[in-house]
Amino acid sequence: MGNGKNKNKKIIVYPISASPPTWGHADIMMRAAHKFDHVYWVAAKNSQKLPIFNDLERTEMMQSYVNYYQLENVTVDSHSGAMIRYANDKQAKFLLRGLRNTSDFHKELELAAGNRGIDKEVETICMFSKPHFATISSSLVRELAGLNERIDQYVLPSIVSRVLEKLKT
Repeated sequence: MGNGKNKNKKIIVYPISASPPTWGHADIMMRAAHKFDHVYWVAAKNSQKLPIFNDLERTEMMQSYVNYYQLENVTVDSHSGAMIRYANDKQAKFLLRGLRNTSDFHKELELAAGNRGIDKEVETICMFSKPHFATISSSLVRELAGLNERIDQYVLPSIVSRVLEKLKT
């Protein structure tokens, strides 16, 4: 997507720090793909979290959801800096954030204010999780897997084996 081509396209960046990405993250990505011309789904760094998967592993898992939904307007990527700068590089005028609960809302409100202070032209849009995804988190998936409980209802089948293998090491 060259510089001039993106001028009139609705492009959104959806960063996640998930390790691993869940059906909840994928559902928001898929819904955004149906509303925007292009979605950059980005494995992002969060200084508050220690991911169990590296960027390559995370992007591979994210790509498996994109393939599952057969979406051609989603690019999976990784980025370790400010997401607002990534959005600028991709000529995106929107950042997407997923909300599961009021705790998410308060964190995202602060983040949106910070991003707005960097670039007032990029809007933060929040999308609510579907109710049956609202309690799913990567932390929950890791916790259950560590207790030898089933996680196949929370992630793609190909990701189940990756999580179990990672937790063995």
